Amino acid sequence: MKAGIHPNYQEICFQDSSNGFKFVTRSCANARDKITLEDGRILPLYKLDTSSESHPFYTGTQKSVDNMGGRVERFRSRFGKTSAKPVEPATATAVASDQ
Repeated sequence: MKAGIHPNYQEICFQDSSNGFKFVTRSCANARDKITLEDGRILPLYKLDTSSESHPFYTGTQKSVDNMGGRVERFRSRFGKTSAKPVEPATATAVASDQ
């Protein structure tokens, strides 16, 4: 491999700021802080706002859009049915008669 062109690929500890959940994986992310794990390893610490432990989609607390006070039904009643007339295609005879 050519020296000096590859990123620093190393083990990094990612920590969810909302609940303290931590996981270790390999990444090229730049981390400023360091953390000492339970097994004694000192790893760079990358702080996350949301992880799979706190995201509503993965925890099952996500609200469905269909259940939010009838907003979807109100939108469909207003804009669901359009009264636009279909456009009829021009025929070859109509174009020829105009000339």
